[in-house]
Amino acid sequence: MNIVQPIRDPEVIEMIKEDLRRTNERNYILFVLGINTGLRIYDILKLKVGDLKGGYISLREKKTNKQKLFKITPDLKRELSWYLKDKDDDEYLVKSRQGVNRPITRNMAYKILRQIGKDYNQIDIGCHSLRKTYGYHFYKQTKNIALLMDLFNHSTEKTTLRYIGANQDEMDKAMMRFKI
Repeated sequence: MNIVQPIRDPEVIEMIKEDLRRTNERNYILFVLGINTGLRIYDILKLKVGDLKGGYISLREKKTNKQKLFKITPDLKRELSWYLKDKDDDEYLVKSRQGVNRPITRNMAYKILRQIGKDYNQIDIGCHSLRKTYGYHFYKQTKNIALLMDLFNHSTEKTTLRYIGANQDEMDKAMMRFKI
């Protein structure tokens, strides 16, 4: 299994968002929702338009089978409003172009994200990169590892730091200063 990384550079994130919003609204919403909620890709793919019309996203996580409540931030609500405007509540948010009302597959989401990674010279990008990007930037902004650990249902802070790539950042910094 390949290890995927978060997208660390906020400027790259903004470039991706601008490009996707202009070229592919569905992929834009997939990307924005992933980096702003930290949801796993298969939980994002099962969301319907009606699930996002309130102030929260309520769902049962597929991996943990736990019921979760995620606050929709004002910025995310603004990003979603224009996309949701003319859609029915029972329509899948990240809808496949094939079939009547089906979400894209996890495999298609992976292909989309790999292409984004390639387009923006981001190696090791995959479906989990959205969740890791959310975690990485949440930690950088808040420094609240305990809260992030709870959000991700991790059992230790060490696991969370390794998961979001913060340990890799520290190792990289140490190696840059190292000399014999």
